[in-house]
Amino acid sequence: ITTEASTMLPFSNLTAVTPVDGRYADKCVALRAHFSEFALIKRRVIVEVKWLIHLADERVIEQLPPFDEPTRASLLALIENFSVEQAERVKAIERTTNHDVKAVEYFLK
Repeated sequence: ITTEASTMLPFSNLTAVTPVDGRYADKCVALRAHFSEFALIKRRVIVEVKWLIHLADERVIEQLPPFDEPTRASLLALIENFSVEQAERVKAIERTTNHDVKAVEYFLK
């Protein structure tokens, strides 16, 4: 099968990359929240936000003062309410940066 032909295959149990995504998808749906690409991006956002807050709180970077409460709440709300649409924005940024973590940093700007 050519690469071109493989990109035209519709998604189904037979065309899934693994049986986990195909025939066992209904049994593994709970795993998506932990092992999907969305979950990976969300974890990266969590790490970057918490690290930024830590750096500000500890005054590690002189030019980064501690965040006021509304800013801190906004950053923490981003973690709590992170959506698939936001993950798609990170992926769009990644297409230009060719770097997954850098895309998260740009998303947070």
